[in-house]
Order: sequence, then C-alpha cells, then structure tokens
Amino acid sequence: MIPLHDQNPASRVPVVTYLLIAVNVVVFGFQSTLDSVEGVQLIRQWGLVPYYISELRLDSVSTLFTSMFLHDGWVHLVSNMWFLHIFGDNVEDVCGRWRFLVFYLMCGLAAGLAHTLSDSQSQLPMVGASGCIAGVMAAYLVFFPNSKIVAFALLLVRVPAVFFIVFWFVLQVLLGFGSLQQFSGEGVAVFAHIGGFLMGLYLLIQVRQPAAPRPRVVGEGVPRASRLNSERLGERC
Repeated sequence: MIPLHDQNPASRVPVVTYLLIAVNVVVFGFQSTLDSVEGVQLIRQWGLVPYYISELRLDSVSTLFTSMFLHDGWVHLVSNMWFLHIFGDNVEDVCGRWRFLVFYLMCGLAAGLAHTLSDSQSQLPMVGASGCIAGVMAAYLVFFPNSKIVAFALLLVRVPAVFFIVFWFVLQVLLGFGSLQQFSGEGVAVFAHIGGFLMGLYLLIQVRQPAAPRPRVVGEGVPRASRLNSERLGERC
C-alpha cells in the first residue's frame, strides 16, 4: 500500500519539513558525486555502526545524528522523503517549527539506539531518515487518526490514517521479531522504525500530560487572556 497524499491541508507552510527534505536531498546529491569507493567510505564513517555504539566509542556518537541524513540509493531517499512530505507538514503545524525539529531528531536518536540494541555486534552501517519519520507518523496517528490517506494498492483507496499507520507499524513488528535470527544480514533496519515510532508516542504522552494545578490564593482572579493561552498550549505538541 503506497500512500499518495493525505486529505488534510496544513494551515501554514511547513518550513522545517521542507528544510529537512532539502538537506537530505543535498547530502545525497553530494554522495552521488563520489565514486563507489569514496561512497562506501562516507557511509562507513558517518553511518551508524551498532558495534561501535555498543562499545561506547566516543568518535561514533555523532553518527547517531549524521546517519539520519544519509541514504543508500535513490529509492531509499525518495520513499523516505515522500513519507516525510505526506505526514510532516501537519505534525509541524501542530507542534510548531522548533519543537517539531527537536521531536524529529529525538525520534531519530531513539531509532539508532533501538537498532543498536537489536543487533549490537553488527559492523554494518545503518543510514536513513526512516526512524525519524516513524516518529512523525506516530504523532500524525495521535493528532489526526481520522484523516484520510489516499493510497495505491492495486487500485486507489481512501483509508483512515489510524488504519494505514497501525497496519504499517504492526508490519514492522512482525518483520522485526520474525527476522531476529537473520538481522545481522543485509536488509531494512526494522527495529529503527519501531524505536522511532515508540519514541514519538512516548514524547507525545509526556507533553500532553496535564500539569499539576498551581495553588490559588483566595480571591485571585485569572484573566481571560491567560485562560485562552492555556487552552491553546494544551493543544500543541
């Protein structure tokens, strides 16, 4: 089932989403200028290698972030950026630009750690933004569960976002736990998807928990503007 677009227009230009797409495209454009040996060296140097992270090598900490902006081919890049384009604009609309960027990076960080835990002895580098985007999809599921996703599955269908995203996540879980014995081989880092998605849900649960009420002084009033601002903040990520 390939998503084509959602029927949920954003209220403002998703600047951060577009910038993230642009950065990923520019980085891949640079990768494309390298010959095969240089390209492999780049991915080995800046991709996330689970064995190095599990050994707590300080020179590999940065790869938890740099690996988010590297891709292994045009199909990998286009598929990731397409999902980010579909789901990122609405989540950025709700969260605000800076908070969306922090949210995106934290989901990517969790994705890298989840992949490391699932295969800590692997020396194959992991690259790609799909862990970050999995977290964005989790946020979309929370904020817009009933939004319609137009997808291609032998024919065009319109399905609720809750169906599409839950189906996608269950598929990741089945693929992940069904391939644990062979995970050190080539393929998709499915546990990175799972880790990014769960981090996205966790962050939303944390920020949406109501704050403890402040003790009020007898006779203290609450201006109407303050009440309205509190209500708005309660609706944001």
